[in-house]
Amino acid sequence: MDPNLGWGAVLGAAFVYEMYGVFNKTDGDTLSERLRDWFRISTRGGKAAFVIAWLGLTAWFIPHIINGG
Repeated sequence: MDPNLGWGAVLGAAFVYEMYGVFNKTDGDTLSERLRDWFRISTRGGKAAFVIAWLGLTAWFIPHIINGG
């Protein structure tokens, strides 16, 4: 399978599901709502865990893309 086709299908499906969640007005269907629940953002520890995870992902992802490694 062509990787562009595979990743396009994955990202396209994610986008379609996100739009479904945005427009159906049901609580808990969007990625941001799921992240708030998974990380328990309403707690101080949850906020800290999310920020640390996000910064870790960013610290890895940006050099990975820019440097091709």
